[in-house]
Amino acid sequence: MPNMPNLDNVLHHPTAKGVAIGVGVALLGLAALPTLFSMGRPFVRQALKSGLLLVEKSREVIAEAGEELEDLVAEVRAELVAERGHFAAEETVAEDIVEDRVAE
Repeated sequence: MPNMPNLDNVLHHPTAKGVAIGVGVALLGLAALPTLFSMGRPFVRQALKSGLLLVEKSREVIAEAGEELEDLVAEVRAELVAERGHFAAEETVAEDIVEDRVAE
């Protein structure tokens, strides 16, 4: 019968020690994962909440800027119509502007 190593010899061998320590750390890490996840969960939730609020606020700002731009374009068109002295259609005003610019 082959000679079996006894436990004392195995534990004093550097490779066996490294394997035992590695397995122990891995098991400890697996046991600690739920705790780490539960501790990190509030931080992740807060980060997601902040991100969603930022997206909502950005959408509002972009929508308001779009409305302001539309209002500004409407004012400029109205001024152009008033400067021409007649109530021309928007296409006519645009055509007049292009013709004026080309003529210059």
